[in-house]
Amino acid sequence: MIVPEYWAEARLQTKEDGRQITIRRFGWSDDSQEAAEAMAQERASEAMQRVRAGEKLDRREFKIPYNGADGVPIREEILARHGDVVITRNSYGAPCLNTPDVLFLDVDFEEKAGCGLMVKIWQLLALIVVSYAIVERSWKYAAIGLAISAAFAPMLASFLKKTWIRWSGGLEKVARKRIDHFLKAHPDWNMRVYRTPAGFRLLALHRTFRSDEPEVETAFRSLDVDEMYARMCRNQRCFRARVGPKPWRIGIGKHLRPRPGVWPVHPDRLPLRQKWLDRYNARAPGFASCQFVEDLGSGVIDAKVASVAKVHDELSRAHSGLPPA
Repeated sequence: MIVPEYWAEARLQTKEDGRQITIRRFGWSDDSQEAAEAMAQERASEAMQRVRAGEKLDRREFKIPYNGADGVPIREEILARHGDVVITRNSYGAPCLNTPDVLFLDVDFEEKAGCGLMVKIWQLLALIVVSYAIVERSWKYAAIGLAISAAFAPMLASFLKKTWIRWSGGLEKVARKRIDHFLKAHPDWNMRVYRTPAGFRLLALHRTFRSDEPEVETAFRSLDVDEMYARMCRNQRCFRARVGPKPWRIGIGKHLRPRPGVWPVHPDRLPLRQKWLDRYNARAPGFASCQFVEDLGSGVIDAKVASVAKVHDELSRAHSGLPPA
């Protein structure tokens, strides 16, 4: 996990075969601005050499937030450090806890049908359509039927998913069954369960994890963790939990200023950012980001995980009784 304190951007230009080549690359460092600038120059020089050698590379790295920054460290303002835990402010203004080895998982109450179900339904419909077309010896029927199947499959998948959820007792009960089933299959695991506005947050208490471990992938898949979150855990080699309320859930409709809210911000724009933060900081103490529910599983608690859980629970106000937002 890398959450740098300092950022810089280098820009190199050259002409080759009558065309101009411009390369921009970021550099970062926890030590100094000079070290970040040196790294930016080094990365830009390397990219320029590769482009001139004929390799197809992006000419520019864009200033983008955590959930889109494949291969680039987390680009967020650092608010605090607790050992190797880093508290940052995300692109919409909420504080987030970042940890290299303490496993957090968000299980959302998702009613929308997944791509896997839609594809299976489309395959079934396509098989029926093609079979009918073969019997009728009409590829016109097959083409029309396949088009109709592609349009109808998402609607049918959504209907079946919603019907199954209702028969199973609702979204919360379905998610809870998934958690219980996972723990039954993994009796050595110990999970702390929190309630969020959108579902459950889980914290693995029994040991630390690397983000690329097979057990982590199994947990993500079995518990139906958001794929974007799972991908960013792999890319950024860390786990993450939002510990402040989302602005729009506490009456702040305007986005973090200036837009986009990606760090660092030009010094001339800092007062605008601070004005937004003053409003957010005045409202946030009246809300939690999650509520503690219970601990489930083996009862084993790793000492390091316990220390991170304490930081998380304090910052998220998980035991406060305040409404989650």
